[in-house]
Amino acid sequence: MTEGRDNAESRLARIERLLESGERDAAPAWRRATRGETRWAVTAVILMAVALQLMLPHRLTFQPYWALPVLELLLLAGLIAANPRRVEPRTRWLRWLGLALICVISLANGWAAARLVAGLVNGTEGADAGPLLLTGGGIWLTNVIVFALWYWEWDRGGPMARARGHHQFADFLFVQMQSPQTAPPDWEPAFVDYLYLSFTNSTAFSPTDVMPLSHWAKLLMMLQSSVSLVTVVLVVARAVNIL
Repeated sequence: MTEGRDNAESRLARIERLLESGERDAAPAWRRATRGETRWAVTAVILMAVALQLMLPHRLTFQPYWALPVLELLLLAGLIAANPRRVEPRTRWLRWLGLALICVISLANGWAAARLVAGLVNGTEGADAGPLLLTGGGIWLTNVIVFALWYWEWDRGGPMARARGHHQFADFLFVQMQSPQTAPPDWEPAFVDYLYLSFTNSTAFSPTDVMPLSHWAKLLMMLQSSVSLVTVVLVVARAVNIL
């Protein structure tokens, strides 16, 4: 009698495990544990941001002008050494290292943008239209990269938390989440998706096909639109005035 009850309980436990496994398989990839995304895209974009910073006029950058770019490269080298191929969840300090890298890039570009805007307002910047447009374009493009990194690092706890499938509620609603039939079964947002989100928000000054859901996502997109609008308006206005 006892053996029969034990066998029945074990069969019930197996059935429950199978049901749970089926539910996990039925869930979209962005809601379950998956492999970390490849690192090449985010690495290439960070290197582009460093190159853009080095091309800025030295009067607009932190002094010495090479200090922050060198620090960014050192932080990036640490991340690549720890996770050379994929952004995988390993240790907590890797997330802090990634956040520190984004903070340094944000600080460098924010400083350059503030110096440029102050110079345009005071009349000390923008003597020639060509160099001014190149400088403003470099700062604007770096701003796109900076906010793409923040979106990528904060959405549902960051890339490592997304790989674990810890957070079920998204901060950004992508089209593939609303219409899963338009994407492969293993689709989940990667860095390129956040780069696209950042670019469209900087050009349209508002959400396009990706909707912010959480408060921090809405505030961050509002901040990016404001910075982009001020930079574009002042730089273009000054360049047109010169021409």
